[in-house]
Amino acid sequence: VVVPGFSRTIDAQETAKPDSAEVRQLLDSAKKKAGTEWSEAFDFICALNAGRANSPTDPVITPTKVFDNLYVIGRTSTAVWVVTTSAGTVLLDSGYGDQLESVLLPGMKTLGLDPAQVKYVIVGHGHGDHFGGAAYFQQRGARVAMAGPDWDLVETPPAAGRGAATVQPPKRDVIAIEGQAITVGDVAFTPVMIPGHTPGSMGVIFPVKDGRATRIAGLFGGSILTPGRISDDGLRQYIASVDHWADVTRKMKVDVEIQNHPMYDGFLGKLDRLKARKPGDANPFVVGSDSYQRFVSVMSTCTQAQLARRKGA
Repeated sequence: VVVPGFSRTIDAQETAKPDSAEVRQLLDSAKKKAGTEWSEAFDFICALNAGRANSPTDPVITPTKVFDNLYVIGRTSTAVWVVTTSAGTVLLDSGYGDQLESVLLPGMKTLGLDPAQVKYVIVGHGHGDHFGGAAYFQQRGARVAMAGPDWDLVETPPAAGRGAATVQPPKRDVIAIEGQAITVGDVAFTPVMIPGHTPGSMGVIFPVKDGRATRIAGLFGGSILTPGRISDDGLRQYIASVDHWADVTRKMKVDVEIQNHPMYDGFLGKLDRLKARKPGDANPFVVGSDSYQRFVSVMSTCTQAQLARRKGA
């Protein structure tokens, strides 16, 4: 049975419990907000048995210069973003600890980025696939920033998340605080707290350069990829966090959308279009502030639909 608007086929068991009027209304709203631009987000988050977890064996992407001062390295499902500043380099996440030598450092070399110039590692949330390489850079002089609750998380191995128990965490360093910018050279990184995936998940807002233009990028660093695994209270907290992120990114006029788990935002298509970009063409990662808000609204509305599906289940 094919459900209109979804890219997946569901079986008869799933159709035995049709969506309620409330769920259908939420799905209709999310689909309208998604349009064609964010249909991947709608399909990923709104579907029955939605999403999938990232994997350390997902394909490696070609290390890519996305803006004049922004680069991306990693896998199709777990990305490290690299920002160059007037005072050195900043990593937004640091990937899997056991892939430092096989993915991150070779990727930096390919892009002409010197690991010795890394001054900061800002970690989106305290799971091992995000802080894995942080200790390496910290031991070579870099500062590491993370929200306070996730510093607690990485220091408690039984609760430290995927892979974290076997990865050396960085030593507690900079505690990121909502709205207090971390400034490195000519770039200010504004943390926004978005608890849900972890207690200290956070997003980061910062400027990027595209020729003579300055754009504002928003990296949502705490995506819930498999909502079925999350409690009702957890989803409610996540929805509140996504809505808070929407408020802050609206005020700061974010018009560039990026993720550390770029699994539902058209990431690969944008990389393809960027590779084919000709002088004068728009950068595909510049989506505009209105479109960005529609994307975040799809995240919130689809999660609301997942929560509503549980009523009477």
